[in-house]
Amino acid sequence: MASAIQLVVGLAALVGGAELVVRNGAALAARLGVPPMVIGLTIVSIGTSAPELAVGIDAMRANAGSLAIGNIAGTNVVNLLLILGLCALLRPVHFDRRTLLLDLPSVVIVAVLVLGLTAGGQLATWTGIPLVTLAVVYTVALGLWSKRSRDPRPVEEIEELIDGVGGHGAGRRTWLYLVLLVVGIAVIVVGADWLVGAAESLARAMGVSDAFIGLTVIAIGTSTPELFTAIISTFRGERDIAIGNLIGSSTYNLTLILGVPVLVSGGSGPIDPSLLRIDLPLMVAVCLLCIPLFLTGRRLSKLEGGVMVACYLAYFTALVVTQG
Repeated sequence: MASAIQLVVGLAALVGGAELVVRNGAALAARLGVPPMVIGLTIVSIGTSAPELAVGIDAMRANAGSLAIGNIAGTNVVNLLLILGLCALLRPVHFDRRTLLLDLPSVVIVAVLVLGLTAGGQLATWTGIPLVTLAVVYTVALGLWSKRSRDPRPVEEIEELIDGVGGHGAGRRTWLYLVLLVVGIAVIVVGADWLVGAAESLARAMGVSDAFIGLTVIAIGTSTPELFTAIISTFRGERDIAIGNLIGSSTYNLTLILGVPVLVSGGSGPIDPSLLRIDLPLMVAVCLLCIPLFLTGRRLSKLEGGVMVACYLAYFTALVVTQG
């Protein structure tokens, strides 16, 4: 009963936190003259990936690297198949030039790199160095790209769109947007921690493996910040933050969120063979699958979104049947 209450409270915190992040992330981007997608790809992406980072550090210190790596692989599949597919089902998703030339190649490259680094059955401490370095390089590249693209709309117009007609957004100071953005991310992180803790307690009682928990319960639980942020962004018309957050989170998951725990914990320890044979290659395949989808008219239609959601449900069902 206590776990069920904790799960509900965690979900409520995620909804409230996502609303704060979307409102104030977009407003802060307008104030600073930064494209909203860049805010989504950096501050929001790293913030909503904090649950995965906490899970990774704790798991690798406990010599449960399979849970951490399964969490990251499962989270990226959730982000790129389920959540992105749901966004397209709600409204067709359009991609800009930077998404196709920088964000998509980045997530594909780091996915293939992680697959290669894990080929030996574990991640050594030194492997965290190139992963964290790539996270820094990716962030710098985003910053350089953002200098070439500034949102053409006046700040006041964007703030009115965020807060609604008659809202008080135009009277707020930049520091207040930043504070509320940080508060939103903190609420999301705490809510995700409660949700994952409750879900993990229930899963452990069923006696399933660390890899299975990481790929399913923890992956879905730690993806709920991205899920709520993406859905709320979609309904509020801030699609750039939604898509930027999904792709950015997937890239940071494979670099910063995986690299830091490996460095801090001195390696991952042995990785479950099923992750090496099936789930990690499948994650790479999902990243590669995005290439033709994104290039077809530079958009995801509702039909393509439905196919992506169906593919994830099939994958989840197969996991439950074969490993659960």
